[in-house]
Amino acid sequence: MDSVYDLYRRGQALLAHGDYAAATVPLSRARDLEPDKASIRETLGRALFHAQRYHEAAAEFDAVAAAAPTNDYALFCLGRSLQQLGRHREACRPLAIAACLRPDRPEYRNYRDRARRLAGEIS
Repeated sequence: MDSVYDLYRRGQALLAHGDYAAATVPLSRARDLEPDKASIRETLGRALFHAQRYHEAAAEFDAVAAAAPTNDYALFCLGRSLQQLGRHREACRPLAIAACLRPDRPEYRNYRDRARRLAGEIS
């Protein structure tokens, strides 16, 4: 039986090599064993996002952001996942918070502004 750490490291290695779908397997197992570990959930969210499994990625980033409401990266990734799902109005809030928490990150502002623009177009 693999330890949570071994599963996490294997998932990280696969993610680093661009094997996104494969990375979700050990990372999901690690998350199931340690559901309160933000680092595991965030890494799993990244793998799911890159594997274009945006609904599942949003759920992982939402869990991280719920546990740590000032985690700008989790909020940004939650917003990006929602954008990929076409849920621009819902993406506005986490992207706006991420941009406020990290005003030095221009990409946060750019995606926030894009979400706001697209949310206005679907009103």
